Amino acid sequence: MKQLTKRLSAALAMAAAVVGTIPAVSATDFKLTHQWKQGNDSRDKASREFARLVTAKDPSLRFRIYPNASLISNPLKQLDALQDGTVDLSVIPLIYASNKIPEFSITILPGAVSSAADAMKLRNSEYAHKLQEVAEANGLHLLTWWWTEGGFVNRARPVSGPESAKGLKLRGADRTIDVALREAGASVFSMPSTELYNALQSGVLDGLLTSYDTLMSMRLYEQSKYATIGGDFTIFVLLQPLIMSKKAWDKLTPAQKKIFEDAAAVTDRQFNAEQDEVAKETVAKFKAAGVQVRQMTKPEFDEWVALAKRTSWEQYAKSSPKAQELLGAFQRSRALVK
Repeated sequence: MKQLTKRLSAALAMAAAVVGTIPAVSATDFKLTHQWKQGNDSRDKASREFARLVTAKDPSLRFRIYPNASLISNPLKQLDALQDGTVDLSVIPLIYASNKIPEFSITILPGAVSSAADAMKLRNSEYAHKLQEVAEANGLHLLTWWWTEGGFVNRARPVSGPESAKGLKLRGADRTIDVALREAGASVFSMPSTELYNALQSGVLDGLLTSYDTLMSMRLYEQSKYATIGGDFTIFVLLQPLIMSKKAWDKLTPAQKKIFEDAAAVTDRQFNAEQDEVAKETVAKFKAAGVQVRQMTKPEFDEWVALAKRTSWEQYAKSSPKAQELLGAFQRSRALVK
């Protein structure tokens, strides 16, 4: 009996030793940074929903989220951090990278898409695949297809057609829009969204173009007198996706990539479907703050798009051979889904 007990104890000890050599599945913490306010901005909400969906499928994939530029104070530096792998994910307008990657300006070309719902038609198009190729060639991987709509706010006078912009100091958000604004006679300034409130307050800007989310989360209704927002027509529709460092993306297993892609597909539908509601909330908030709100008319929209196509679109096509190729892919994709 004693011998049996000894043999059993030895066997158990050996089994324990073997089990001890099997490594536990280690958790992976992803750093996700963005400049948007926590809780009242749909980009922050969507990034948290994405993280929740991923972790629900695989608890070893966890996220540390840094909103409101709390990790990287200069929003423009988020791109560098993604490219060198300092951070893993960020929600950032692709146009913030246009100085380094001019091809990304296509994601704000005035008149290219008319709404977030319209942009969703291009989600799996040749255009979207070409855009991903450009991103990956520059160390980035586009996870989501989040589009935001927006409009003009101003302290000097209402903005209607191009003639109304003459003499105004405006921030247009990207060189492609800036070209059209300059052609209309405006002085154009470049700055990230985090600086817009102070620029309006100090008089550096008379007005600007930006997304409804930014108008709300940056409380720009407090510094505006006039707004051209809401309605069916706007020249501001912008891709602001959740982007992953390609270094981090390439470390994922095929199964993990599938989890990320599934979460992206869910949030794409949710995010873009909510844009109409975001627009209505923005209009209501601006009116409640005493801002004079108007909608852009179809003739005004047509004037802006005609101006953009002979200025912004032409300049974009000349910015690089890859830009011309991407514009061609967009136009072919656009023709297929109309």
